[in-house]
Amino acid sequence: MTDHRQRPRRRGQGELEAQVLSALAEADGPATAGWVQERLGGDLAYTTVITILTRLLAKGAVTREQAGRSFAWTPTSDQAGLAAGKMRRVLDAENDREAVLASFVTGLGPDDERLLRELLGQPLSEGED
Repeated sequence: MTDHRQRPRRRGQGELEAQVLSALAEADGPATAGWVQERLGGDLAYTTVITILTRLLAKGAVTREQAGRSFAWTPTSDQAGLAAGKMRRVLDAENDREAVLASFVTGLGPDDERLLRELLGQPLSEGED
């Protein structure tokens, strides 16, 4: 006999990372993995939260500091910054940056193209050439 109970929907890595970053952003300061786990409703295993935080650390999206026998985590980036970092890594891995950027821009919808043009029309931030 087959068990027809519904399994919980499996969340993707990006979705979990976004949830963990969101929880950290709500903290009053550095937060422990246990605090993040509780904030997310406790349905994730502690080891899963640690794995996600470690991946975010490798991506530069969080920092950590020793807090007793564990670590306290602080976000350095929000979800938009994390996505932008992915885009930069993809672009950096390609030999023909111009072709990749041209292909990306021509694939944008009218609203995104308009937004990109507005953003590019803004003066460069300090430290940019």
